[in-house]
Amino acid sequence: MAELRAGGADLLDLTASNPTQANLPYDAEAILSALDDGSLLRYEPDPRGSADARAAVADYYRRRGLIVDPSALFLTASTSEAYSFLFRLLLDPGDQVLVPEPSYPLFDYLLDLADADRRRYRWAWDGAWYLDRDSLERGLEGGAKLILLVSPNNPTGTVLSPSDRAFVLGRARHYGATIVSDEVFADYSADHRAASLIGSEEVLGFSLSGLSKVAGLPQLKLGWMVPFGPSPEVAEASARLEIIADTYLSLSRPAEVAAPRLLTLAEPWQASLRARLEENRAELERQCLGTGLRARPSDGGWSAIIDRPRHQGDEAFVLELLREDQVLVHPGYFFDLAEDGCLVVSLILDPPQFREGIRRLVARAR
Repeated sequence: MAELRAGGADLLDLTASNPTQANLPYDAEAILSALDDGSLLRYEPDPRGSADARAAVADYYRRRGLIVDPSALFLTASTSEAYSFLFRLLLDPGDQVLVPEPSYPLFDYLLDLADADRRRYRWAWDGAWYLDRDSLERGLEGGAKLILLVSPNNPTGTVLSPSDRAFVLGRARHYGATIVSDEVFADYSADHRAASLIGSEEVLGFSLSGLSKVAGLPQLKLGWMVPFGPSPEVAEASARLEIIADTYLSLSRPAEVAAPRLLTLAEPWQASLRARLEENRAELERQCLGTGLRARPSDGGWSAIIDRPRHQGDEAFVLELLREDQVLVHPGYFFDLAEDGCLVVSLILDPPQFREGIRRLVARAR
């Protein structure tokens, strides 16, 4: 990429996932006016985040059919920070954490920083995605203290079926494991409630989300955690978590002051993004038809996995596509997709760019 750009090449980046650079319609005036508030000049720290911001997050969930107590919420500077707080809360050095495979590669870095070890449980593929229950059971038998879920998963787009959901909650309770459920893409699934573990009472857990995906505003650095599970366990964990949050007090005052207004602006923005995701997925499936390429089905999220003929390895194909056609895609192994012949693309691109990028990809792969 550096070579090509230095030479003046105009690349089509089908990996781009930054919503602020995807030509999406933001209400710039309303967003900026939400930050125009005199209370920003006062420092009023609360380890859980301001009451107004927490009430706004709870109202966001209410509109999606989920009941959240504002007093139970914790606001953070990001979901990555939420992970770091929870790893400090729940893990000792060397403890094992169950991480989904395939998945976004962020977890390895976060767990290394927490001095924790990882074991994999699999989303397996046999023409459809399914949870490999045996791999989850083996990890728990091996002593894993924490299960990481991503719902919908990135990049598979998978959401636990009702039976898999009951299985995961039941086995976590049996082994005394805690669940952290990353639900940042839940608004981009068929049913937010089906994608979320909020309200589950079987086992201690935490649901994570934030403005980055909910409102397409990663630069404002506002995430949140929603504890769930048996009341005594939630109360004990929350008391300890408050000490961690109070130690850092990293939440941005402008972000929490603006949160109530920004969360109301999120809904029309999401509607435009969902329309784009549908348009680009339909275009991808149309162009793949009859070519030997196939877009794997998905329950949600911003990504698509493409199966291609295996004439060459993924890295060789990706580099050839980049050099010869000026199109960048992810090789599947970036996300720990086990088999060769998989590519991952982002669906949030401007449709004309996406259409042309997929056209070049299909022509190269046939």
